[in-house]
Amino acid sequence: MTVYALNLFDVADRDEYTAYSKRSVAEVARHGGRVVALGKFRESILDDGVAPRQVMILVEWDDKDAFDGYRNDATLADLHAHRENGSSSYVWHLFDRLDDLRPVLKLDS
Repeated sequence: MTVYALNLFDVADRDEYTAYSKRSVAEVARHGGRVVALGKFRESILDDGVAPRQVMILVEWDDKDAFDGYRNDATLADLHAHRENGSSSYVWHLFDRLDDLRPVLKLDS
């Protein structure tokens, strides 16, 4: 089942994150993922008390195993270190792909 990884973060070290971003697209693709959206923070519509992050990246993964394969690939330890050292206030959430909201709202079909 397709999953989406929502990445929200601030850039803490430009050189470190640049090193990550130069390699990450190819490695994400190799593991069954693709970046579907990139965004730079624009504004908060509702003040929920949570500090906004500078960057949003949405990655679509073939399934949770593909995501886990990327995240746990020992040959990418140096790559993940660039992400970790180049960012701060990282929020990383996984969402299952839905065709409609029935599973969330528990509506009958």
